[in-house]
Amino acid sequence: MIDFSLPEDLIALRDKVDAFIKEEIVPLERDPRQGPHGPAEDLRLEMVARARAAKLLSPHGPREWGGLGLDHRGMAVVFEAAGWSPLGPLALNIQAPDEGNTNLLDKVATPAQKERWLGPLVRGEIRTVFSMTEPDGGAGSDPTLMKTTARRVGDDFVINGRKWLITGAPGAAINIVMARTEDAGGKDLGATMFFVDMNAPGFSIKRILNTLDSNSPGGHAEVEFHDVRVGPDRILGEVGKGFRYAQIRLAPARLTHCMRWLGAARRCHAIALEYARHRQAFGRAIGEHQGVGFMLADNETEINLCRLAIWHAAWLLDQGEQARQETSMYKVYCSEALGRVVDRSMQVLGGLGITDDTVVERTYRDIRAFRIYDGPSEVHRFAIARAALGRDSK
Repeated sequence: MIDFSLPEDLIALRDKVDAFIKEEIVPLERDPRQGPHGPAEDLRLEMVARARAAKLLSPHGPREWGGLGLDHRGMAVVFEAAGWSPLGPLALNIQAPDEGNTNLLDKVATPAQKERWLGPLVRGEIRTVFSMTEPDGGAGSDPTLMKTTARRVGDDFVINGRKWLITGAPGAAINIVMARTEDAGGKDLGATMFFVDMNAPGFSIKRILNTLDSNSPGGHAEVEFHDVRVGPDRILGEVGKGFRYAQIRLAPARLTHCMRWLGAARRCHAIALEYARHRQAFGRAIGEHQGVGFMLADNETEINLCRLAIWHAAWLLDQGEQARQETSMYKVYCSEALGRVVDRSMQVLGGLGITDDTVVERTYRDIRAFRIYDGPSEVHRFAIARAALGRDSK
């Protein structure tokens, strides 16, 4: 039986995060150091310093590198509290892609690589990039279509290719790149992950994409690798095991996205509830009309169902189970259900909802992308259905 009760120390931590976000981070939501491509680096560093002073930085990070070392259940509770503000995950250093990269480096990197990159990452000193998605028919939902190559030249590898929708590239310290590896004769060795410096000769940021969302520093970029040479010390894990390592990163990352967006949707619902209690129409508060009341009821239902789904998947991960199918299912459900919560909240607010007088308009734009990144809903449904058909045929 799954125990959904929370220990007292986790309740205290949740309440501390909740107070920190509302008192120190929410007032920064209108800080001018934000634009269509996310918050500026000096704003990020200021928020990270506040979280560090409050001893709340990197709740997901290993303790030996300065994090709080929470398990997945603890992360679910704290990440939801941080998600109350669109700046909250950035302040606590749990924003994607850094959060997923922290887990990846902790599981796969060598001690020297951890010293060089994991420590500074957990301390919030640097940002990182994960480069897998490609344009022009390359790797996306189907990673086997990867066109970026890394050919062995002596002991080194030379990387060529293009990636796009690479979150946070401007200002990042290191780039984790997935490439199709070849030996000197062109034989396919499988996908491999490499560390590439952002100032490495042959690497360039070609353009910054204008996208619907604006919550990630640096926005989303298209990048190019032209004869980028890396040594054996820049291989993450083993040659040819990149796809396996990608699952180590992506399965928990799908769930942590759900955790953060649950907090954001809860904030929008709270704003809609307050408005519905006081806004008058046809002789009564609009929340007393069934049309509005039913939307609020649906919000309550889907928020709580998402929380139960997240906690269930977190429990499975803490038991040492891979939970790949569950994280796919819950990513689909939560991305769509929480999107509906934000949409209804905007509808309840009426004209106010489409202005930036509340955070709902910003969240509406940001959360729409959740149904696409880390695998669009349709790809996850395809995988879930294929697995179900395989079970049924036995």
